[in-house]
Amino acid sequence: MCHLRQPVIDIIIVFLKEISLICCIKHHLRNAIKPLGTYHHMDKSSVVAKAVKQTGRKSINVNLQQVTSVADLSAKILRELFKVHPLERVRHLITHFRIIPTLSTNPLTGMMDVSFQPSADGVVLLEDVLTLIDRAHTPEDRIIVVLDEFQEILDIAPRLDKQLRAIMQQQKSVNYILLGSQESMMTDIFENKKSPFYHFGELMRLKKLPYEDFHRFLANRLQPCFAAKSEELAGRILDYTKCHPYYSQQLAANVWQIGMLQPETTDPLVSAIDQIVTTHALDYERIWMNFTRTNKWIMQRLATGTALQTGEYPTSTIYSALKRLQKEGYVIYTDRYELEDPFYRQWIVKGLA
Repeated sequence: MCHLRQPVIDIIIVFLKEISLICCIKHHLRNAIKPLGTYHHMDKSSVVAKAVKQTGRKSINVNLQQVTSVADLSAKILRELFKVHPLERVRHLITHFRIIPTLSTNPLTGMMDVSFQPSADGVVLLEDVLTLIDRAHTPEDRIIVVLDEFQEILDIAPRLDKQLRAIMQQQKSVNYILLGSQESMMTDIFENKKSPFYHFGELMRLKKLPYEDFHRFLANRLQPCFAAKSEELAGRILDYTKCHPYYSQQLAANVWQIGMLQPETTDPLVSAIDQIVTTHALDYERIWMNFTRTNKWIMQRLATGTALQTGEYPTSTIYSALKRLQKEGYVIYTDRYELEDPFYRQWIVKGLA
């Protein structure tokens, strides 16, 4: 049996580090199961897809955000397997299923469709499907199973994480890549002593892209539109986003678009920020209306950079609220607590004016 305690990689995926990241993933894929967490909402999936493709090995991919039940997860995994292997190759293995699925061919796409009886035991289905995948391959030719947004495993069904961990423990011919976009939840899954995936592997974090490298990258790409101001604009973008990869790219793209379509704009950065905030204003308001009074107070203090310890709320209340906001993805912690989305921060400050 292969050894399961391989590295958990908790990664900020940034485009200038993509080549080294792909090499890192490829290196770990040569071993056994390894969870791959990612935060700051980067396009982790496409980077992993490139790495998987470069290995030349067969793979299947399922996004757990689109899963509604354990039976649905089992059907989706089996459906993805049929994209890799024709039914004829695995038909004899399906005969060993304790609950036989309903298989049909979609006449429009030619793809296999899979369904199970709604009353079927989801754990039995999942165990049968994953066992089939393991038996259809060899340790020398492992298939790669990518489970995206893996933190959703906690909400699909009670104890599913424990059941899935037990199934993975027995497999010899499958590599798993477990992706997640909510850092706090992924960390809890792999670092909480009560979690079935506790210390499932070594936790490795890649820090934010160095300011100088990011600045050079943005300045070079803004140069065709802003020959005289590209260096200045790149610096202002990174100062505003605090070097956050995703939001820096988003803001830079909007600045570039303004430079191309509205070259007469006096300050393209301010205009780009206003456009982004306006575009998402309804979403921001909807989120805001669902916050408690305590959360609103904390978000306002963080947005304006003012102290939280004012005596208005007990320290324990503030700490608990911060942890909830961090778990929900609105607040991050580096050397201090701050709002993750700089444009949401701008929307809040604008509402206080």
